[in-house]
Amino acid sequence: MPIPVEMPKMSDTMEEGVLVAWLAEEGQQVSSGDVIAQVETDKATMDLEVYDDGVLLKRVVAEGASVPIGALIAVLGKAGEDPASVLSEYGGDGASTPAPAPAAGDADKEEGETKAEAAPAAPAASGDGASAAAAPAAPEAPAVEARADDGGRVKASPLARRMAQEQGLDLGSVSGSGPEGRIVRRDVEAAAGGASAKQEAKTEAPKPAEAPRATPRPAAAPAVAGDDYTSTPISQMRRTIARRLAQSKFTAPHFYLTVEVDMERAVAVREQLNTLSEAQGGARISYNDLVTKSCAVALRAHPAVNSSYLEEEGEIRRHHGVHVAIAVAVDEGLLTPVIRDADRKGLAEIAQETRALAERARAKKLEPSDWEGSTFTTSNLGMFGIQEFTAIINPPNACILAIGAMRDVPVVKDGAVVPGKRMTVTLSCDHRVVDGATGAAFLADVKRLIEEPVGMLL
Repeated sequence: MPIPVEMPKMSDTMEEGVLVAWLAEEGQQVSSGDVIAQVETDKATMDLEVYDDGVLLKRVVAEGASVPIGALIAVLGKAGEDPASVLSEYGGDGASTPAPAPAAGDADKEEGETKAEAAPAAPAASGDGASAAAAPAAPEAPAVEARADDGGRVKASPLARRMAQEQGLDLGSVSGSGPEGRIVRRDVEAAAGGASAKQEAKTEAPKPAEAPRATPRPAAAPAVAGDDYTSTPISQMRRTIARRLAQSKFTAPHFYLTVEVDMERAVAVREQLNTLSEAQGGARISYNDLVTKSCAVALRAHPAVNSSYLEEEGEIRRHHGVHVAIAVAVDEGLLTPVIRDADRKGLAEIAQETRALAERARAKKLEPSDWEGSTFTTSNLGMFGIQEFTAIINPPNACILAIGAMRDVPVVKDGAVVPGKRMTVTLSCDHRVVDGATGAAFLADVKRLIEEPVGMLL
């Protein structure tokens, strides 16, 4: 009996995945645990394994297709078995089975279009007597029928429909060169050029004085429509960032607490620690590592900050473990790998683990265990020269700390103006969980620990 292979849930925030590449061919024998494809989630590109032995009877979706969780992506079975029963079962629910993406050679795919259009197309024949008299449609009817889907619509990409509308072309009169007769961009461009040529041939020779007005529009005009912008498909990561942070910003009542931190002792202690670490072959400790450790120690003393507001469960959950997420910028957006039990780890261990996680994040090699389960988050833009900013809370955390750049400033000590080093940090708090005094007390401890780093080593 054929076995369906569905899109699995590969992360706690995943709603759909993009099938990046097939690694197994139809007709190939596979075993449980074999990787048959690579899937891009909102966090990383991951291997898709099968859990049964058999022959890959059918690859249901094309590379580049966006597939919701639980949708059919392949069918396994015995050699020679017909996958029709599985395809029929999943095909009966249009919402659960995505339409295959256009072939890799389709020019419309270059425009980033991977989803089938939802708007109905104009009928192939308008039924307007005037139009019928002007151009008999009978010879072209068979071609239109061959390209029509089950609902009677002409198969055409969204870009082709838009271009046809701009050019005033009837898609029913355009021959499609895409998969299964689908009309794509190049077909509309060719049809627009042909229509211009026919119109020019039918036009009587103008008088010399009227020649400028009779000059036909260049056939290449349709390409101008895309010259003013570049379209980029929304990645799964960017889609998830938008959804989760919009949810956080508009549902969690944020308030912000800002303090300036004296960094002189932190600079001196860091130099001493790095001298010892390098002598022992360890990783160098950054200022961000000092902040991570100070937050972890302070979270242990302030469990109300180390909490989550869970609306559906009807509870505020105070976490026993202190797991600090570190925001890492990647090309597609932002990832937040987690330093687990950061309050129990030394600075050298935090430094080494942070660098390893950041490298895996940028290489999109993170595993779900690397990003799930954070109880607090830090975000550092100091390396870009940003002195101060506010960050959006990373749900379901109750707080996030935004770290600015360390800067040389004049300060007053013992009545005299002397050079000093200062860094601004801002705590964003979810008021449903953390009150002003609670957040202020936590931030005061973070400030104290950074200003005297030896205190976090006790």
